[in-house]
Amino acid sequence: MTDLSQTPYPRIGLLIDGVWIYDRPTLVTVENPSTEAILGTVPRASLQDLDDALQSSARGFEVWRKTPPSARAALMRRAAALVRQRAEEIAPIFVRESGRTLTEVRAEIERSATFLDWDSEELKRNYGRIVPTDPPIQQFVIREPVGPVAAFTPWNVPMSAPSRKISASLATGCSIILKPSSETPATACLFAQCFIDAGLPKGVLNLVFGEPDEVSRALVLSPITKLVTLTGSTHVGKHLSRLAVETMKPVLMELGGHAPVLIDDGVNPAEVAKLAANWKFRMAGQFCSAASRFLVHKNVYHDFVAALSVEAKNWPVGDGFTPGVMMGALANRRRLAAMEAFVADATARGARVTAGGARLGNRGWFFQPTVLADVPLDAAIMTDETFGPIAPCMAVDSMDQALAIGNSLPMGLAGFVFTNDMATADHLTHELQAGSIALNCFTSPGADAPFGGYRESGIGREGGPEMHQCYTVAKTIAERRVRV
Repeated sequence: MTDLSQTPYPRIGLLIDGVWIYDRPTLVTVENPSTEAILGTVPRASLQDLDDALQSSARGFEVWRKTPPSARAALMRRAAALVRQRAEEIAPIFVRESGRTLTEVRAEIERSATFLDWDSEELKRNYGRIVPTDPPIQQFVIREPVGPVAAFTPWNVPMSAPSRKISASLATGCSIILKPSSETPATACLFAQCFIDAGLPKGVLNLVFGEPDEVSRALVLSPITKLVTLTGSTHVGKHLSRLAVETMKPVLMELGGHAPVLIDDGVNPAEVAKLAANWKFRMAGQFCSAASRFLVHKNVYHDFVAALSVEAKNWPVGDGFTPGVMMGALANRRRLAAMEAFVADATARGARVTAGGARLGNRGWFFQPTVLADVPLDAAIMTDETFGPIAPCMAVDSMDQALAIGNSLPMGLAGFVFTNDMATADHLTHELQAGSIALNCFTSPGADAPFGGYRESGIGREGGPEMHQCYTVAKTIAERRVRV
């Protein structure tokens, strides 16, 4: 049997005007989070490289915006087919640079292809409309591609985040310059190669790495780019938005979250705990819609905490290639230090560790699946995005109290409600202020529904028909139906 953990790590390059460029100074090294081994190096784009990418994207846009919708759709379907064909080649590389499990990365690769599937069909429905007007004037509205897109994506979802942005850009007729994370670069490069091999014209997709502030300023401040989109932290989103204001271009921001889970009296606490563990500990809790605050009715609180603690203690953790493992390593040393700080702060304020609470082993960035009980509201973990495998729990007297706490932060990306009372369900799902709400389940929108946040969790939506509103501009045309 082939040892997938020994799959050769590919060379990382810049993709500019259809050509991979490798001979640039090293920006950073790439580390395997499970072993701390160095996998490779990431090249640093020069200012000239960034300008070349911008000029290429401008030329690519002129080609792609005039490409018929049927041709754009066909290319996206070919790219999706290549992603699926190469899944078993991409997956081992994905595991090695992310620390995640083989099962998880296979699921993300497939999810990435589904964005292409759906957008390749939805692009045919980028409809305009006729506006009833008194003769001899007739008005109609069309939607045109906004232009070259500057896209920034994170380390935690190095394939599905680029897929959302590339897929939306291609569907609407835009070109795109992608700046992926330098911590998980190979996955993004292998994904980009699928589009090249599918026949995408050069310049429609460029990919660059570089010093973050230098790349941000070059791409965002350039008059060539017409939309800035980020999946990342609120801090970075605010920075890019301030830059975008300088050239008065729109932004699409999918930013941080701190998803509350409101658990009502009358539910089966053990059943909810099983569902919660599967959502909380997948990807080691390193995803934006992860359950982050468990606000549990006092009548089921102790049973829920006990059941969730049992789940956490029995959750298999280890290297992502090990059969049966359900949680891999944290992405980097920074996340490990953050988890240790969260636990120390919470326990100093009176919280109890009922499962986990510490680093696992002394090699790799592994942290135990952790449950904290009786966490006070002034603990850092109740206000700062966790992005890790810690489940803080708090008892509440009522669902109104849970709702107030759930809505108390400036973030509002996702939320979850568990109740068997339909009046309560209707009230909580409508009043909880977040971009996506799941009732009696844990899930997050896919390609066919909009995803984004309230307030500091972002601006705009990706996915669903609502995506067109961000990647296109509406143009009103008035015609006077007389000879002149």
